[in-house]
Amino acid sequence: MLNDKLKNYGHLHVLVFIAGFTAILGQLISIEAVSLVWYRMLIALFFMAIYVYFSKAPIKIPLASILKLGFAGIVIALHWITFFAAIKVSNISITLAMFSTGAFFASFIEPLIYRRKLISYEILFGILVILGVFIITQSELHYWMGIILGIISAFLSSLFAVLNGKFLEKHSATVISFYEFISGVAFISIYLLFSGKGFSPEFFVLHVSDIIYLLILASVCTAYAFIASVYVMRYLSPFTVVLTYNLEPVYGIILAVIIFPEKEKMSTNFYIGATIIISVVVFNGILKNTKKYRNRAAIRPN
Repeated sequence: MLNDKLKNYGHLHVLVFIAGFTAILGQLISIEAVSLVWYRMLIALFFMAIYVYFSKAPIKIPLASILKLGFAGIVIALHWITFFAAIKVSNISITLAMFSTGAFFASFIEPLIYRRKLISYEILFGILVILGVFIITQSELHYWMGIILGIISAFLSSLFAVLNGKFLEKHSATVISFYEFISGVAFISIYLLFSGKGFSPEFFVLHVSDIIYLLILASVCTAYAFIASVYVMRYLSPFTVVLTYNLEPVYGIILAVIIFPEKEKMSTNFYIGATIIISVVVFNGILKNTKKYRNRAAIRPN
């Protein structure tokens, strides 16, 4: 039993490592962000459809639910576009540091969606996150576009996560992702058609390296990561999963410094600010999940 738990915990860390590696692939792929996300979602949808077919997962849901999931699909598409665009105009370290501000946005979005009051310590954490961003911008203001795009990406990611939490009350993760990916591909396709920026012969001409990286991004970092994360959550507590996934920016930044030492060399202020932001995110996860378990214990019958 213990060995199985350790095996799943190790698997979880592999998934978090894969999540951090997504940013590395965003740097390696040469095409611009919109095209990158279109290819990512299309290829991942293909792998997802194969999974749905062979697992015989029921995906028939009401039209009203499809429309709601469709909106979330647009949100995740915009999140990925701004995320990869931030990497293109700045670097991985800046993008992941700003991405960590998502916990701050979630503390305000979640009460609106779930109609609960703001928690006092979340406001304090929000102030600390703003402080961390301020410290980073003091020495990295030349990356201002990457900072803005990274913060927008974090907001969209938080909105997406809160919406999905609500959807999971009625639908399986497979159904949610399947319709969200369809919506995301359709949304980007419409944009590319009307903007005149895509679907020309040149659009479909990719370097061999880009094809390889896109396949890894769509299969391992998207389709597989989704299926495996659902599997792991059956055996590990929500506390363990949430807390471990908060380490994604840490893994990503360490990988970036190793793989791109010159491009990812940052100032001392950056690391101070990033440490504040990431520490707040991890501590917030500990507090929330500890409180949740205490509440469960309080209502548990003797």
